[in-house]
Amino acid sequence: MKLCRFWRPGRGAAIGLAIGDEVYDLSATDANRYGSFTGLIHAENLAAELAEASSRIGSPYCSWQELDRPGGLDKPHLLAPITRQEVWAAGVTYLRSRDARMEESPDGGSFYDKVYHAARPELFFKATARRVSAPHEPVRLRCDSRWNVPEPELVLFVNSRGSLAGFTIGNDMSSRDIEGENPLYLPQAKVYMGCCALGPAVIPAAAVKDARTLAIRLRLSRGGTVCFEGSTSIAQMKRSFDELIEYLFREQEFPDGVLLLTGTGLVPPDSFTLQSGDVVEITVPEIGTLRNPVA
Repeated sequence: MKLCRFWRPGRGAAIGLAIGDEVYDLSATDANRYGSFTGLIHAENLAAELAEASSRIGSPYCSWQELDRPGGLDKPHLLAPITRQEVWAAGVTYLRSRDARMEESPDGGSFYDKVYHAARPELFFKATARRVSAPHEPVRLRCDSRWNVPEPELVLFVNSRGSLAGFTIGNDMSSRDIEGENPLYLPQAKVYMGCCALGPAVIPAAAVKDARTLAIRLRLSRGGTVCFEGSTSIAQMKRSFDELIEYLFREQEFPDGVLLLTGTGLVPPDSFTLQSGDVVEITVPEIGTLRNPVA
């Protein structure tokens, strides 16, 4: 079972429960109990809450295929799994990411090697809900950057108590030339309108026996032709989820919960940069595929 947000023509946003190929409208089942996305994420046990919801649903609202497509106000479509939450990100959590960051820096970026081995992880603010693209919505390229890449990442959905509630997929768009010029330019390389995509759904953390066995795949297409693809495993991460969450919650409060991107282990070759019209597809089989065109 997966949790999603979707658009109902004429009725607005709703909370959906995806079971197999069918999607059920939880907001219509019990608006008081299931009408708040934030409220569901804050449940003591999201997996148990969704199991209880599944015993109360009626007929499906639509199929998953009807939602997982480009949308408009006149037809159902997926929304990003975020409402009032902040989005944060962890960097240099994979060896491949450390190497790429060192290569892009003119001075060799020894500080990236230091943070890879340090006790304290790199954590930075990434986006607000307004800056996040839903599935099939465009992600953007900075007009003042010449070297842009997607960063496919597993995303932790953490509630206000600091407990891991679920997982989704994220695309941490990055302007590598800006970031490489000076590490102090990181916010400009990472934070702008359309800098992040999330979705297509959230799976409860308790439903995943060992998240480190999850695979993540990236496919980039240009003009209908695949121009890059690769895969890695979450097991390649140097840091644990608990470690990242603990540092994020030091001296921080997230009343509505927080989404934490966990870093990338997939980096296209240095000769590659995204172009307008490209399509980014990030897949974690247990969650689905996050697909976005590039604007």
